[in-house]
Amino acid sequence: MLHSGDKLLSYGLEYAGCGMEALICFLLAREGRWRHLKGLYLYVAGLFLLDGVGRSAALNYFGQRSRQYAYFYWLTDVLLALGAFLLICGFFRRASAKEEKFWSVVRTLLVFVFILVVGMTGLSLSRNYSHLFSKFIVEFSQNLYFTCLVLNTLLYVMIQQLAIDDEELGLLVCGLGVQFAGGAAVLALYHLTLGENFARLIFNFFNPACTLGMLLTWIYAIVKTPEPIPVGSRSGKAALVEAVAE
Repeated sequence: MLHSGDKLLSYGLEYAGCGMEALICFLLAREGRWRHLKGLYLYVAGLFLLDGVGRSAALNYFGQRSRQYAYFYWLTDVLLALGAFLLICGFFRRASAKEEKFWSVVRTLLVFVFILVVGMTGLSLSRNYSHLFSKFIVEFSQNLYFTCLVLNTLLYVMIQQLAIDDEELGLLVCGLGVQFAGGAAVLALYHLTLGENFARLIFNFFNPACTLGMLLTWIYAIVKTPEPIPVGSRSGKAALVEAVAE
């Protein structure tokens, strides 16, 4: 049970996260920059609608201990995990934009990894038929988040090894790393301590803090890196003329 001070901190982290998600959507929507980062825009919008608005509404309407809230929480968790996986796939595509053959191999591996996660989750639950659907959702969501952590780490290593000159992409990948690494560490602690009160408090506070770290990194990436110049713009034509003249 959370004390008044803990509740205040929890609400503060929650509202701060919602505010940053709304700010990212605004920054991307301004001057149509969302077209350059469609995957990020959709994922952050999903975070705002499902995690920020939807879960809060379900919590206030059904109550924290209700079955309806539990189902809604884990269903939205699966949707957010799928969104994170697709976002990482989009980052892999961006990192491999100049190498179509390499991207073809990476795309096949990503599809294989997703099928493997589904298969391993189903296999681990094949002997337990009671509440199979609900347990599959929880297990699948956790496995997919761990897979995203591994893929995001591999993506960061790939960017460094191939010396990809894309500062914005590097910052976006680092932001995801903050979220996944922190969440995985807290989840591991929670399972190791069998859900004791201390681990539960860390889980309640540290996980939203990691999300804030991710959102702050993304805001910095959006504000720091310049907006791509459209090909047909006047400045773009001028740059092209200068390049040809040189």
